[in-house]
Amino acid sequence: MWRKSLQAGLIAAVLLQAAVPALSLVRPDGISAPLARTTATLNAHKIVQSAPLRPVSVEQAGEASQALRLKGGSWLASLKDALFPVAGWEMPKFFCMSFMMFFIIYIYTTVRDTKDTLVVSTCGAESITFLKVYGVLPAATAFMVYYSSISTIFSKQMLFYVTACPFLAFYVLFAFVLYPNRELIHPAMPAGLNERWQYPVSLLCHWSYSLFYIVSELWGSVGVSVLFWQFANDIIPVWQAKRFYPLFGQLANIAPICAGQTVAYFAGMSNDGDDAFGVALKYTTMLVTAAGACLLMLYKVINVLDAKDEELGRKNQDGSVTAKKTKPKKPKMGMVDSFKFLVQQKYLGFLCILVVCYGLSINLTEVIWKSLVKKQYTNKKDYQIFMGNYSSLVGAATFVIIFFGSNIVKHLGWTVGALTTPVLMGALAAPFFAFVLTTDTSKNKSVLAKAVWVGMWQNILSKAIKYALFDPTKEMAYIPLDAESKVKGKAAIDVLAARIGKSGGALVQQAIVIVFGNIINGAGCVAAVFFATIAVWIYGVIGLSRMFEAKIAEGKKKAAEEEAAKEKHPHVILARTCTLVTSGCPIFWGGMPYSGHVAATWMPHCCGGVCHGEPLAEGRR
Repeated sequence: MWRKSLQAGLIAAVLLQAAVPALSLVRPDGISAPLARTTATLNAHKIVQSAPLRPVSVEQAGEASQALRLKGGSWLASLKDALFPVAGWEMPKFFCMSFMMFFIIYIYTTVRDTKDTLVVSTCGAESITFLKVYGVLPAATAFMVYYSSISTIFSKQMLFYVTACPFLAFYVLFAFVLYPNRELIHPAMPAGLNERWQYPVSLLCHWSYSLFYIVSELWGSVGVSVLFWQFANDIIPVWQAKRFYPLFGQLANIAPICAGQTVAYFAGMSNDGDDAFGVALKYTTMLVTAAGACLLMLYKVINVLDAKDEELGRKNQDGSVTAKKTKPKKPKMGMVDSFKFLVQQKYLGFLCILVVCYGLSINLTEVIWKSLVKKQYTNKKDYQIFMGNYSSLVGAATFVIIFFGSNIVKHLGWTVGALTTPVLMGALAAPFFAFVLTTDTSKNKSVLAKAVWVGMWQNILSKAIKYALFDPTKEMAYIPLDAESKVKGKAAIDVLAARIGKSGGALVQQAIVIVFGNIINGAGCVAAVFFATIAVWIYGVIGLSRMFEAKIAEGKKKAAEEEAAKEKHPHVILARTCTLVTSGCPIFWGGMPYSGHVAATWMPHCCGGVCHGEPLAEGRR
């Protein structure tokens, strides 16, 4: 019964997310909105090209806003503008990019559920702590070196294919060659091994499972950060990114729902026994391969669309074709340089505390919970079905919390939004640790099921809150910084804080496993470290909040002073580019030089170096 209710809820979540883009395809008069807006945009583009006057910035804003509105002025059009602010000519690229992100996350969710099933059910949840430090971290470093070397050899488009294809090839190799022959390639576990050392030894004996886990972890970072966001930042200008990027995240939440349900479906349709996992693995790998093929085709299509936009002058907001500005490169900082830079700046130090504490806290609870899940679902089939449904719930919960939780920062401020994540994570973890510490989950199956259920929702809501509140407030904290601190600080935190957060939690749990034998016996120590981490996190938020508000107030004061200075010395802005200005002759108006590339309500004409002001017509002001 609960599975039917779960499926109904997930279907409703998918339909709710799909309903938002569907609004963009409807007009009250029944005409296709994309076609109508595309025609209007092209006509407007021809007018701008034929007109001798340069379009003023006020008109640019008005035309851009008008291009995003459906004709008729109905409440449906206003709702569409608010929920889905994408123009008709932008939709091909937008939906291609959205589906590109969908397939990347679909692949990641599918292989994530598979890797957890393989490693946890075979080697134990405690083995993850060893695998992340001694497997994933060195592999990530090796990949960075590999990617840096091939990036100088191949073109951008070929680099995308060279990066993505090895992952897809490995998944096919594992499903159809390595896993069916696992008994031949895996050595037997040594007899009489101490429980404290069985986890790392088991990882070595089941080396193909460990390799699958490492490759899947790398896909999560490479697929999203390198293949998608790096590509998106290259082809999407800032004025489009402000509208596109939030929608990418919302539409991408459909991927975990679909991936989780396909994993659970194929696992459920197989026969009982360990071979059932192998059958489901082949089916899910076929879907992963198909998703990868679609990903590669979409990349090709998007490049064609981007070239067309470049040719038609759509890459700039004013419709002009200009040379693309080169973005300042993000500095590559090593671990030592990152540490020195963060120590020198107290503001970035507080921000580093937030990132490290999140990484520690989420890892401390996840391993204990997965250990309990293994106790409840002893075979791979049941474990995989459970993890598939879990992934679907994460996607649905993330969409709901992002949709409604985004107003917390908007209405209650940055401090409340930043404090919400550690407070809620601590509150959600309290009942979970209470179950683990006060009851014997190994003897009472009912208590074990309750502990698994409470831990499941603790992990689901913690991850959803992270996407909805932690990530936005963290990125907002960079805004008031100067250019150098913003660029170098983000690079340092990405290198140092992220690694400490991910590896630190694994190292702490490794020590607990070695001392107590397994993670459940050391749950008390894990709980103590977890709540200490939450306390330090709250301290970091409070300290950062004071400095953040001070910098925001300082920025507002500076902006007010600049505005007052502008009122004392109003600028005359030109609507027409003077031929003498473009050739190097400055125009003087009231003793002040002005450029011919800005817009205003007065249009001086240059006559022998003397300027005579002539008011523009009412329609051109």
